[in-house]
Amino acid sequence: MTSDRTFEELQRELEDIVTRLERGDVPVDDAIDLFRRGEELYRACAQRLEAAELRIEELAREAEKEVERS
Repeated sequence: MTSDRTFEELQRELEDIVTRLERGDVPVDDAIDLFRRGEELYRACAQRLEAAELRIEELAREAEKEVERS
């Protein structure tokens, strides 16, 4: 499961999978499973980054409003 892990943990697991696949010594069936897991991790990381970007934009707008009120 990915929802209870940090972005950094997910990213590390994804990097480990990429490294294993790049070595080329993984049996085909295992490589398919690793690829699927990698896709899942990639989507989870992308979603978290998008959520963080939206939150930062929201905070920036709030800060700008505060400055305008001052």
